Amino acid sequence: MLIGEHNDDGALGVVLNRPTELAVEEVVPPLARLAGDGARVFLGGPVRPSDAVVLAEFDEDGRTDLPVLGGIGFLMGEIDPSAGERIRRARVFAGYAGWGPGQLEGELEGASWIVEPALPSDVFTSEPEDLWSAVLRRKGGEYLLIATMPLDPSLN
Repeated sequence: MLIGEHNDDGALGVVLNRPTELAVEEVVPPLARLAGDGARVFLGGPVRPSDAVVLAEFDEDGRTDLPVLGGIGFLMGEIDPSAGERIRRARVFAGYAGWGPGQLEGELEGASWIVEPALPSDVFTSEPEDLWSAVLRRKGGEYLLIATMPLDPSLN
């Protein structure tokens, strides 16, 4: 999960490691140029799954509508077709994850999350299915064991 915005009104983000088999060009053709040839749509979260959410890396820091990490951020609202001229790479997500006021803080205090600062390489990894394990390995310590566990514990 990459948190994009967190303030008194709540928080929003996208799940980074859930690619679908759907091609961006088939689902949202106008965004295919931004995402690149053969790019897949990712499941961003349960909120408004019929809406496309774009996370992009820009040529210059600060050019994004909602900055997240260096030159990486969200494009908001109607996307200007010329935006592709200033984008290095982009991912398209179906929906996003959202939390109401204080909800994410409660989950963090309740130890429902394992927190690790994101890297640009996490956002655009070529192996999204392995991202969870890769981040846990990077975190190290006690998380190294968790990194080796299957996502479905019944397979253990």
